[in-house]
Amino acid sequence: MAENSVAFLLKELSTFLLQQNTNLGSGLEKDVQFIKDELGSMRAFLRDAEAKEDDVYELQEWLRQVREVASDTEDVLDEFEMKFGCHHADGLLGRIKKIFCSVKNVRVRYEISSRLKNIRSRVEDISARHQRYQSTYSTFRRGSSSSDATEDGTSYVRGNALLVEEAKLVGINEPKRELISRVLADDSHLKVISVVGMGGLGKTTLVKRVYEDPTVKRKFHCHAWLTISQTFHMKVILKDLIQQLHNEIREPVPQQVEWMEGNQLRAFVKDFLQERRYIIVLDDIWSMNSWEAIKYALPNGSYSSRIMLTTRIADIAIGSCIESRDYIHEMKPLPVEESWNLFCIKTFGDNCCPQNLEDVSRRILSKCKGLPLAIVAIGGLLALKNKSKLDEWEMTHRSLGGELEGIGKLEKVKNILLLSYNDLPFFLKSCLLYISIYPEDQKMDPELLIPRWIAEGFIHEKKGMTTTEVALGYLNELVNRSLIQVAEFYRDGGIRYCRVHDILREIILTKSREENFVNVASSCSRDCARLPDKPRRLAIHGYNENHQECKHFRHLRSLVIFGYTDPLFNSSLSKILSGGPKMLKVLHLEGAKLTNIPKEVFQLFRLKFLNLRDTGVQIIPPCIGKLHSLEYLNLIGTKVRELPVGILQLRKLRILLVYHIGKDFALCGVKPPSQIGNLLFLEILHSIDADHDKTLVMEIGKLTQLRKLGISKLRKIDGAILCSSLGKLTNLRQLCVNSIKEDDTLDLLHPISPTPRALQVLELGGRLEMIPPWVASLQNLTTIQLFGSRLRHDLLESLQSLPNLVDVSLNNAYEGEELYFMAGGFQKLKRLELTRLQKLKCVRVGDRAMPCLHKLVMAECKLVEKLPWGIQNLNELKSLGLADMSNELIVKLQDKGSEEYQKIALVSEVVIANWKDGKLWKRFL
Repeated sequence: MAENSVAFLLKELSTFLLQQNTNLGSGLEKDVQFIKDELGSMRAFLRDAEAKEDDVYELQEWLRQVREVASDTEDVLDEFEMKFGCHHADGLLGRIKKIFCSVKNVRVRYEISSRLKNIRSRVEDISARHQRYQSTYSTFRRGSSSSDATEDGTSYVRGNALLVEEAKLVGINEPKRELISRVLADDSHLKVISVVGMGGLGKTTLVKRVYEDPTVKRKFHCHAWLTISQTFHMKVILKDLIQQLHNEIREPVPQQVEWMEGNQLRAFVKDFLQERRYIIVLDDIWSMNSWEAIKYALPNGSYSSRIMLTTRIADIAIGSCIESRDYIHEMKPLPVEESWNLFCIKTFGDNCCPQNLEDVSRRILSKCKGLPLAIVAIGGLLALKNKSKLDEWEMTHRSLGGELEGIGKLEKVKNILLLSYNDLPFFLKSCLLYISIYPEDQKMDPELLIPRWIAEGFIHEKKGMTTTEVALGYLNELVNRSLIQVAEFYRDGGIRYCRVHDILREIILTKSREENFVNVASSCSRDCARLPDKPRRLAIHGYNENHQECKHFRHLRSLVIFGYTDPLFNSSLSKILSGGPKMLKVLHLEGAKLTNIPKEVFQLFRLKFLNLRDTGVQIIPPCIGKLHSLEYLNLIGTKVRELPVGILQLRKLRILLVYHIGKDFALCGVKPPSQIGNLLFLEILHSIDADHDKTLVMEIGKLTQLRKLGISKLRKIDGAILCSSLGKLTNLRQLCVNSIKEDDTLDLLHPISPTPRALQVLELGGRLEMIPPWVASLQNLTTIQLFGSRLRHDLLESLQSLPNLVDVSLNNAYEGEELYFMAGGFQKLKRLELTRLQKLKCVRVGDRAMPCLHKLVMAECKLVEKLPWGIQNLNELKSLGLADMSNELIVKLQDKGSEEYQKIALVSEVVIANWKDGKLWKRFL
């Protein structure tokens, strides 16, 4: 992370020199430029140094000093900007403040100059050590790059895969059979089979079983196993391949091979394999360059040859198979029972666990989350413990993180998973380490995580993209690299929640703590009593007094609270903030027992992210306008019902979330100031009430950066103005509009020019005379939800041809007796929900309609006595949910001999519920 700290600081220094050139004197400018140049010259050395810091104590100490000086430099830059940034106030008051600031500046400039000179001196010392360590490290690298790799090298890590095999890995037979059938399939062309998944899932073990299977061995003339890994050298790999191929035919390798270069070696391999049937395994590929370099040496003949590869990176698995649509096998964690069987075999030698150890054993196993390598390693650790001493096992459960830090069986797990971390570019390392701020088993909401990444400065700008779009790309890349797992998707396929594996989290936590990146104070944390002198990011998990003992919060950049239930939280927070964290950028207080916002918050002039969701805050005072850097404000679920005029001073605000849930689960907004259109950088505004100011809907048209908009209490007379405003919001992706009362009409029939073609999600609550005509032109629409529309004419005709529609929800949206899904309509629809359609009697599905429908939910459609006509033709239907439907329909479905039961014979899951009497009936096939 020294590389990351320096890279981030270099970006900050460049920006600082550009923005502050008028404030900097020549002496200060030279010092800043010197620091920038020296750190820039070190940066190329940092990544290699960090990869080996565990092995060389001198490197560890040098890297610690680099990280520390980078952090201290960032502090000075931030203080300079804050103390010389006297340009916020306008008019007479502004001029008076500037004069006052100029008087103070003499002393402030001297103080900052003095600190910068001290940093410059430290950088000079670090640079001198850098020169010494370069020669030492070069010697170390030469020594470690010899043919006899140490056990910390790649060959050792690959060898660890055998741990799983030695333990007689369970759960491997079915995927092994599947892969063997793909290998042996009767296909005359070259096929690629990719196995992808996070480290430790047993990819190498599975492929090795397939590769060594006798039926596979017999089919192919040539066999070779190549371990690629991160230390990839093309010539070495090709020579290894040539050696293996000649060993099989029991002939020596021609002498000229020793002197061949890359292209010559490729040609030699290609010529050798040209008329042979071969199977080659490429184990542990880390880059598309590695794959591209090797694949051109392997001929695509007509001999049914096969290439199998393993990788942790989804894009490589897809890219290697894209040309001929070959097979990708995604490795999954072991199910609970198979995990338990493997754990017992490794720990107790059989499937029998002593009764006194079963509870603690299952709790330990739950941390493995089905990761075979972790199960085997932890099982081996526990096998050495006394089975009659429960305390020893409980201690292991509590101290797994500490075991990962030490030397032993769990160090092997750490080394394998660290390969994925070490392969990351520096900016993704920051994003991943930041996840250590979350408690164990906490689901991560990208809509909260990404704004924090942005506020921290982890996201690098890209031309033509917003910072949010770049950050989402970072998240997808971490998912692609199997470091973050998707826990839940939105209906349209977006990531709703994500998580990290428990073992990987422990490693991230250790790495983060070592580098003073994130520190955690928790009642159950083994580190709660030893926070560092200069914490940069502090996470408080639950009530704990230790964090209040730290007096050095001046350097704090993030303060994140989870599960803090102390009723005196207001005073605790004031105490923390009074410690002087003037440079705080992130303040996350979601769910805390907070009744008002402490006055100290409004002195955090660098604050970019403020989350008060589900707190007891009732009022936002006008002084919120002092937070000129604020970009994110979350007031969801608070008691705030009106925003002050002062919020209009937050000219950098990008995200404003202010809705709450009213009676009958209605979504309600808050009363904003009338000139809300002044917040020109807003990307998300959800939700505001439109009934108190006739100019408000017109103001929305000024917010041309909006991606997500929520409006409540819209009056019928404001419909035309809203349509006019929507025509100006060309970036809009999600729109939610609710009428002022349930029976009031949403007048959205007016033309929108241009149509918001980027719109993906549309939610309309209130009466509609008809589906607005502009909806039919929303080519990117994926989700539409209609609540209380009470349409009397067929509403499906306007929707059926939308090419990307995957989710339709109709709640009290139709008053007709029949819904007809016309032939060929709704080609991509995956989810359909029909709720409270009180007059509906019949649903018909035309030929080839809804071919992708996966889930159908019907609720409170009391007059429907039969399942949809044509439902048996929905071949992709996997789930059917029925709630509070007619008794006639329920009786038919529970009769296995009925026509209705036969219609859904192929549906995997059927759930029937009656919410009023609490009955629930399930049928699984």
